[in-house]
Amino acid sequence: MNAASFSSLSADHQRLQALVGAWRGEEDIAATQWADEGAATSEILAEAQFGGLFVVQRYRQRRDGTVSFGSHNVFGFDQQAKLVTMHQFDSMGFVPASPATGTWNGDELVLERSSPRGAARVTYSFDGDDAYRMRLNFKPAGSDGWQDMVSGLYRRVSPSLINV
Repeated sequence: MNAASFSSLSADHQRLQALVGAWRGEEDIAATQWADEGAATSEILAEAQFGGLFVVQRYRQRRDGTVSFGSHNVFGFDQQAKLVTMHQFDSMGFVPASPATGTWNGDELVLERSSPRGAARVTYSFDGDDAYRMRLNFKPAGSDGWQDMVSGLYRRVSPSLINV
């Protein structure tokens, strides 16, 4: 996407471009009903689509050299509701009834989504243009407390090094 295309985007759509790029991450996985505790690596490729109105992200997590989780995420900005949206489709197979929604607070983007299983919260904290931290928490239905699920540090890499 060229600079002229960016200038026609709203400021809120421009903020989504922070996710664009090829990234590698080191992750800590908490023990949950879906995964054992341990370390993982990840590869993420995120591209601006439709003139930058959406960012499409492909994510692959690896544990012990094997893909253990994958997702396809579509980020957008709902101008009427003034909320960032994220539709996620993943290898767990749960069909999202609605997107996660949230807002920016400085360099931090926080998105939440509820389902009959509970609520999920993902936080992206940007450390400049070439690194960010992600934290995923889950609150089971009927619970008052958030559980850690995944936390990671992601660094920008050359797109030619990524194979997601």
